[in-house]
Amino acid sequence: MDSANEPIRFETKIAVLLREDLAVWQRLNVAAFLVSGIAGTRAEVVGEPYEDADGVKYLPMFRQPVLVFEGSKEFMATAHRRALQRGIEHSVFTQELFATGNDRDNRAAVKAVATEELDLVGIALYGPKNAVDKTLKGAHMHP
Repeated sequence: MDSANEPIRFETKIAVLLREDLAVWQRLNVAAFLVSGIAGTRAEVVGEPYEDADGVKYLPMFRQPVLVFEGSKEFMATAHRRALQRGIEHSVFTQELFATGNDRDNRAAVKAVATEELDLVGIALYGPKNAVDKTLKGAHMHP
């Protein structure tokens, strides 16, 4: 098999963990916000722009899959603690962010709460595949 047809393997993983009790609209909203932090800070995860057969150009997307998991409120805290212990880059979304309407207020809402007290509804992680897997051990793939 020539290299152009070989499967692409990634040594890193992008994963989102969502709290299992969120409404569908909340899950979608949280996931979109969380992965924007990875795309905005890690240029190597974003691929080339797309173009269709008519020459219409589209924005680039992640070059690797984003896996989505779910877990309980308690598991969210466990995964967050594990990510901190392993030094895995991650973004957070707290319950309070559903009541804010802009970036400044979002950051202030997170800053007002101690790390161990964050009411997390989602986290997105980017790092070495093995470390992300260990951080999310016990989570279930989102249905």
